[in-house]
Amino acid sequence: MGSDRERNDHGQYADRILPEAALEPFEKRGDHGRPLTASDVMEALGCSRRTAHNKLNDLVERGKLETRKVGARGRVWWIPIEATPDAVRADFEADHEPDGTERDETTPSVEEAIRTADLPGSGATLEARRDALRAAYEYIVDNPSATKSDFLEHVYPDYPADFETEEGWWNAIQPALKELPAVDPPEERGHIWNFLGDDRFTPTLG
Repeated sequence: MGSDRERNDHGQYADRILPEAALEPFEKRGDHGRPLTASDVMEALGCSRRTAHNKLNDLVERGKLETRKVGARGRVWWIPIEATPDAVRADFEADHEPDGTERDETTPSVEEAIRTADLPGSGATLEARRDALRAAYEYIVDNPSATKSDFLEHVYPDYPADFETEEGWWNAIQPALKELPAVDPPEERGHIWNFLGDDRFTPTLG
């Protein structure tokens, strides 16, 4: 007596194929971000569309897969990527300003500019000079119009950065400072340094 039970291309009864078998084509993808269709699973399992849908829906119910409708009649499935609350929060903070507004991707990173600034020295000395540059930048942010003497009076004493003289310190710091975002250096020596930041620019140091 014949049997109406469906077999796949390997001669297996479809009802004997475990739902987990439908995960195999997901794991073998070259692009793990690409969702799959029922046709992809049909081809991998050698089964009918109905069987593929049954296996996929079973995995959705068990939380192994997620699915959504695409277009009028299409549907795709994918393996969900779990994100912890801390990871979600970190992603949000990376993309938004402290007030919750979305960060403009064209806004330069001050910290990146400080790390790549052309400063003399290496090791601990270079780190000390980056700290001095950062302090000089923070000073001009708080004091949008400043002179060379202001930096030497208010920044140099706390951040000498292994320089023996004020002049040596300034000759190293000021070329890097003028390259930082929103800093407007004077056209002539001894004139006013300005900070051009306003409500549209929020320097990001961290």
